[in-house]
Amino acid sequence: MNVALTGASGFIGRAVAEYLQRSGHSVRAVSLRGVLPPDALAGSNAVIHLAGEPVAQRWTAAARDKILRSRVEGTRAVVAAMRAQPPQVLISASAVGYYGSRGDEVLTESAQPADDFLGHVAAAWEEEARAAEPLGVRVARLRIGVVLGPNGGALARMLLPFRLGVGGRLGSGRQWMSWIHIEDLVALIAFLMRESTVRGVFNATSPFPVTNREFTRALAEAVHRPAILPVPAFVLKWMLGEMSEVLLASQRAFPDAAQRAGFVFEHPDIFASLAQIVRGA
Repeated sequence: MNVALTGASGFIGRAVAEYLQRSGHSVRAVSLRGVLPPDALAGSNAVIHLAGEPVAQRWTAAARDKILRSRVEGTRAVVAAMRAQPPQVLISASAVGYYGSRGDEVLTESAQPADDFLGHVAAAWEEEARAAEPLGVRVARLRIGVVLGPNGGALARMLLPFRLGVGGRLGSGRQWMSWIHIEDLVALIAFLMRESTVRGVFNATSPFPVTNREFTRALAEAVHRPAILPVPAFVLKWMLGEMSEVLLASQRAFPDAAQRAGFVFEHPDIFASLAQIVRGA
């Protein structure tokens, strides 16, 4: 297939491009910087839309605006560029931030969005992607959890302190963490691209979410170091401001839609996944 990919230079985008090219697909990177030409997606059978302003920054008023606009206006531009020659499928990123912090509640794709900043961003982002459906495009929206893999993503920031023996749980450690191995995320994207009857919203998360305390234990075990220095919630809030809510939020998401569609996770266990990733990092 001819695949157009936004966000191709990011951690997820690089892995997606490499996997699809190895699988025999033609992948074209599409930049959303500046005006997207009307023919930018011409000849594409599939569009994978991953681009967006990073959430991992202090949420000043300007940063909030960039986070929202990059997703809403960027997705709107992608859909507009499809009108001349619609592709077969659009796979558009979203995030488990859609759900907000929900304690121990089990979150499947039918759960309602949160009434907070990231909930509003994700809901608006997904609505823009759905605008491709009247064009006859099959749309799959991915609510992506914390993506774990070597050489990038969230784990790149965590590994050094844990390897130095100064890692620890965040806040109480009781908050649920919905995560996914980068290889499973890439395979899920390829699965959704390939399966012509599959559409809608999908939690891109392991079927076995863990608490932050469990994640901390698994990462400490993977690097063979103790993890005894917790980071109190007030310190995170002082360091990161409102963005600390992302680290302290509890999201216990399950990939019901993906599993019902027949997708099989190769890396569902956090202990085995982190051990494998750390060996290759």
